[in-house]
Amino acid sequence: MTDLDLSYILNELGEDRDHYFNAVSPPIIQSSNFSFKTTADLRSALTDEFENNVYSRGQNPTINILRKKLAALDGAENALVFSSGVAAITIPMLSLLKSGDHVVAIENAYNWTDNFLKKFLPKFGVTTTFVAGNDLSNFENAIRKETRLILLESPTSFVYELQNIEAIATLAKKHNIITLIDNSYCSPIYQQPVKLGIDLVAQSATKYIGGHSDVIAGVLTGSDVLIKQIFENEFMNFGPSLSPQSAWLLIRGLRTLPLRLQRSFESTKIITQWLIEHRAIEKVIWPFSKNFNQSDLAHKQMKGCGGLFSFSLKDSSVEKIEKFCDQLKHILLAVSWGGHESLILPSIASLSKLNYSKSIKNAQLIRMYVGLEDPQYLIDDLKQSLNNM
Repeated sequence: MTDLDLSYILNELGEDRDHYFNAVSPPIIQSSNFSFKTTADLRSALTDEFENNVYSRGQNPTINILRKKLAALDGAENALVFSSGVAAITIPMLSLLKSGDHVVAIENAYNWTDNFLKKFLPKFGVTTTFVAGNDLSNFENAIRKETRLILLESPTSFVYELQNIEAIATLAKKHNIITLIDNSYCSPIYQQPVKLGIDLVAQSATKYIGGHSDVIAGVLTGSDVLIKQIFENEFMNFGPSLSPQSAWLLIRGLRTLPLRLQRSFESTKIITQWLIEHRAIEKVIWPFSKNFNQSDLAHKQMKGCGGLFSFSLKDSSVEKIEKFCDQLKHILLAVSWGGHESLILPSIASLSKLNYSKSIKNAQLIRMYVGLEDPQYLIDDLKQSLNNM
């Protein structure tokens, strides 16, 4: 498809205002079903619920506005929206895979994606080989004749490992393997995997697209053929539908998406540099940092970086990590990211104190998301907590 202007996508695409009283903001069509004038009309609509509004478990006018915008943002032919980000990852896998199939997936993926691959898919005879994603040869060596899917997440959360998206997509096409990537970290503003050759792109719309920490949602974009296949089978059977109210909140979030991302990105540049220079900080991990080991690749396939990074303290005892996080006054202790508020998440929160050890890889990391506050306001909060340690 041809590229559309970003301003047009966010503010006009899909919004036929003359159909709803020329309202600037589209209405929430809070209806579970839709009526027809004749049996023939109903029969015709039932033959293709992907294209027609019949029952809101499938399509809905408010949701369709959102779908058009999300597909265009990714440079994809079509889109589906889901009731959560993890549904946007797992439902496509259920659609694409059958007993005897094999998946090649990156290590250190989102924990619920990892859980699905390790605990759920084996029940149905699907196996997975996990590889370090920073080396193309790892993917080449893991491919089998029964490999059906390559699963990526670039960058990953907490450690921000990148995969060479274009090279892996080329490799997959050579072997007739479908590719699926989690693009939650970048959003389509800063990375468009479809244009790099990826077949399906999933993301948690809860994050940057929603942007206000008030909606849970997921999105999947890709070709008409794949999206329709997923919709007509697993999507309609499992019913992971998004509500019209939630779709409207995401449309609202899209209006300011570039502005919010840019604000978060610029503030993160300032805050990560301040942390790098602080005597109490051991390291800072951020894809656009000069000392990031995949910096060249990050700048090649990402237009920007957003506000999620990790760091560690020189004194990384569990007591010091907890004290630092607990003493923050304005940065909230919470999971997720992408909203207006800045957040902190220590890796040790997923471990009991008795199980913590500095030798556990990445257990000492503290993840921070930089929201829309003034960067100096956030630096002052970090400073007082570090000083009080």
